[in-house]
Amino acid sequence: MRLSEARQKLMTILGRLYDSRESSAINELVLEKITGWGKIERVIHKDEELSFTKEKLLEIYLADLSRGRPVQYVLGEAWFCGMRFMVDENVLIPRPETEELVQWVVSDLNEQTADRHTYSNYRGKLKMMDVGTGSGCIAVTIASKFPAIDVQACDISNKSLLLAHQNAAANGVSVQFGLLDVLNKGQRKSISDFDVIVSNPPYIPLIEKETLHVNVVNFEPHEALFVGNNDPLVFYEAIADLGMEKLSRPGSIYVETHEKMGANVKKLFLDKGFQNIAIRKDLHGKQRLVKATLLL
Repeated sequence: MRLSEARQKLMTILGRLYDSRESSAINELVLEKITGWGKIERVIHKDEELSFTKEKLLEIYLADLSRGRPVQYVLGEAWFCGMRFMVDENVLIPRPETEELVQWVVSDLNEQTADRHTYSNYRGKLKMMDVGTGSGCIAVTIASKFPAIDVQACDISNKSLLLAHQNAAANGVSVQFGLLDVLNKGQRKSISDFDVIVSNPPYIPLIEKETLHVNVVNFEPHEALFVGNNDPLVFYEAIADLGMEKLSRPGSIYVETHEKMGANVKKLFLDKGFQNIAIRKDLHGKQRLVKATLLL
């Protein structure tokens, strides 16, 4: 099978599940993984025959992709903020909206670490906690940009933490990972104080499950996606309480949220005693990113 034929075969199968733009993007990821060539090289070698091994690998990928399995799980990797992360069905696939949340944190940390007097009670290293770390993409990315910051991360899943450990090691950064259920008040008492808390918690009400693409519902971990219809802000309340208990003054919380819940999350933080609540739109113009600060 020639490379050009492999491309067409992929597009035919992917076209049954995705629009042309997404099909093309997945196609490029798969062919780059199989061949090891960049886009220009693949154009140059489009008439080259795939080896037996590469053709068999393509067939394995096609079988997985045809049943809706996300390409990131098929290939075992995802890219986030220019870094490679190992992923599987135990963790959410990192998304561009979360990259925007990290960019906000990074921008603020650049200012704060440049001027230590930003923290009136500065006691040495800045400390950050990533709540519900999953693959570790948030914690590992920030640790890579700020080696002097004490970055910690927690999750309720041992399997997620194992993968996050591997991603930290693969990217050459130091992150302290720990098992923690943020909804458990007793467990929250056991952790130390922080200057920054970041989280992309579960926030999709179960009632919306049927509106999601099959590759999300059938493959990504539901415990990292969904919350009950009656209490969709349960994780934000727990994170706000964690902040009131453990956040230095001044200190900030950054969260990603549902496009319809930004105003509700802002009100929750205000009711808990936070100040300077800011909401930012994501790349699609939806109010998905929230920052809440404790000054006193």
